[in-house]
Amino acid sequence: MKVWKEIRGWLFSIGIAFILSLFIGIFVIQPYKVDGHSMDPTLHDRQRIYAEKWSHTLGNVPDYGDIVIIDSRVDRSRTFMDDIKEHPIIAMLTGESKQEIFFVKRLIGKPGDKIEIKEGKVYRNGQLLNEPYIKEQMVIGPDQVYNVPADHVFVMGDNRNNSKDSRMIGYIPLDHVMGIKGFFK
Repeated sequence: MKVWKEIRGWLFSIGIAFILSLFIGIFVIQPYKVDGHSMDPTLHDRQRIYAEKWSHTLGNVPDYGDIVIIDSRVDRSRTFMDDIKEHPIIAMLTGESKQEIFFVKRLIGKPGDKIEIKEGKVYRNGQLLNEPYIKEQMVIGPDQVYNVPADHVFVMGDNRNNSKDSRMIGYIPLDHVMGIKGFFK
């Protein structure tokens, strides 16, 4: 009987640790891996970062210039079950890797903003952005104008000439902003 009581105590502790880990990963902080060179020189391919998730949990709009993790599947709605299935422990247990759907980008536009790309430079609401973080000036192409709709944001990579971002995939629904890169490395 004493052995069974000891085993039960350990199982209870492991269960609490598992539930706590899920809670922290879904609502507080979660690790992500940068995949590719779209955020060079700020972040590098395969670099691990930690995102604070309480902004996503509370539905807050990140600040201009924040590095955000987004779900690139903008053509579908997200549910709470997505957050659970995408938790690293659950993904490991089910054998599913969803890493390739998460993009790490910089927030350029909030709901209601007008983003213009002219002569390789980015303007927000008519103001030229000071972007010391970009790798190099964008290759000059045709001028582009984006009007960010309500409940969406506009994101771009720091390596503008090598980034799949809002210019290609469209506006990002706020519920697809999974987290903001935290102060942790």
